[in-house]
Amino acid sequence: MKILALTRLLFITLPLVGCGSNPTEVKLPASPQNVTTEQTTQWGFDGDAVDSLPAGVESFSGKWVVRAETDAPSPPNALCQIETTEFPALSLSTRVYTDVVVSTRFKPISGTMDQAAGIIFRIQDQDNYYILRANALENNVNIYKYAGGQRSGIKDGSAQVVSGQWQELRVEVTGNLIRGFLNDQLVVEATDDTYPAGRIGLWTKVDSVTCFDDIQANLP
Repeated sequence: MKILALTRLLFITLPLVGCGSNPTEVKLPASPQNVTTEQTTQWGFDGDAVDSLPAGVESFSGKWVVRAETDAPSPPNALCQIETTEFPALSLSTRVYTDVVVSTRFKPISGTMDQAAGIIFRIQDQDNYYILRANALENNVNIYKYAGGQRSGIKDGSAQVVSGQWQELRVEVTGNLIRGFLNDQLVVEATDDTYPAGRIGLWTKVDSVTCFDDIQANLP
């Protein structure tokens, strides 16, 4: 009788697993073996062909091209997003990070609705990741979660983001702690447990024309 009761219980409960309404999809588990402390990866785009997508980069949306920028932090080239779409985004490589520090130089060039620059991290796929975003029209640096193709806010931070000028954006991720920096100043921090590990990439918003250079990723 006990075995029969247990069988009935399993029959009732097992079909419910994984059938909730939460669209978040975790595909990449945390692992201390993903990247070692000796590994530092950099992207400068100076060896990439102009008017093309850099080798190893996967574009999720928008139009991302390498182009010559006379004032690039490391001339002659930078990677720029130049197309209007809701959330232009890309993954820089297939490498998976658990804890990571990602920094980039960025320049918001134009945009009437937004002048945004973002680092995305713990990417599961094109619809699931975190965002650290700076916006020159709103003067803020915010942390978001992108889950099932929908963006939601985690924490906002106020900071002066200058249009037409190169600045540095940096995110530090350790466990569930996310810390966002603008020009070496801590602006925003929060905790979230949704994504334990993932890839890294770049992001803009709507009509933002934004360029990026001197990207670096390493362990904290």
